[in-house]
Amino acid sequence: MMLMLIVGVAVAQVKGNMSHQLKGFSKATAKANVEFTLPAGFKEITAPENEDFSFNYAMEIPGKEFEIWFQVKSQKDNIANYSHNQNIPLANPDSLYSYIGEANALAFTGDKKYFSRIIPPQILSRYNADAGKSYLLTLLDMPVTKHYKYALLITLQKNHAGTIMAFCLTNLKGPEFFKNISGADGCIKFKP
Repeated sequence: MMLMLIVGVAVAQVKGNMSHQLKGFSKATAKANVEFTLPAGFKEITAPENEDFSFNYAMEIPGKEFEIWFQVKSQKDNIANYSHNQNIPLANPDSLYSYIGEANALAFTGDKKYFSRIIPPQILSRYNADAGKSYLLTLLDMPVTKHYKYALLITLQKNHAGTIMAFCLTNLKGPEFFKNISGADGCIKFKP
């Protein structure tokens, strides 16, 4: 009985300390059947608010000029958000991840000069995803991106569940950038 009381108090304290942003993000991840754990060495920052870009959680490695912004949406929310756009083929809602990635890559670069790759099945399986793409971007100089120069945009999709978009920003594209990304590896994924 005492153990249950202690656990109850500990859970209440964790929920009480949860930021407004994390509460909203937790609701979005639950709807999309996604789990998230803040990785060691990262701290929460405020996700950018902009009418053109939609992110529901952000984190950084303090002192490293490296941030990751997340957008998680359920399939139902994706269909509702993108159904007004006639250029999106809603005949297959499970393909929205590709549209989301392409649209964001174009918006952040201003053109189609970026490197994209389909994520291979062995990588997708680590995230319990069915499909995904990555985009290596040279960013437009914009206040919304805090004038970062480069980004790796990753989109993942789970059939009938939803999408995850991770937007990794840096000013120095090199081994340190990819090491920082590796530090967050596995912090977000679809539930099995």
